[in-house]
Amino acid sequence: MRLRFLGSTSEAGACPSLYETDHGTIVVQGLHVTDAEALGDLRHVLDGESAVEVPRELLVDIARRVLL
Repeated sequence: MRLRFLGSTSEAGACPSLYETDHGTIVVQGLHVTDAEALGDLRHVLDGESAVEVPRELLVDIARRVLL
């Protein structure tokens, strides 16, 4: 799988960031959610899956600039 950088809210271009894959999917780079209460609210987390947190504005900005 190859990734194409879409954007970040980090001035250094690090975490959090979004990438588009050559499979037509999106990869999210963010901080792992570790809060026990938040993890308890997740539904149907399968082996190999994890939750990451990114600012809402990152998703809105990328949707406006790149995906729509």
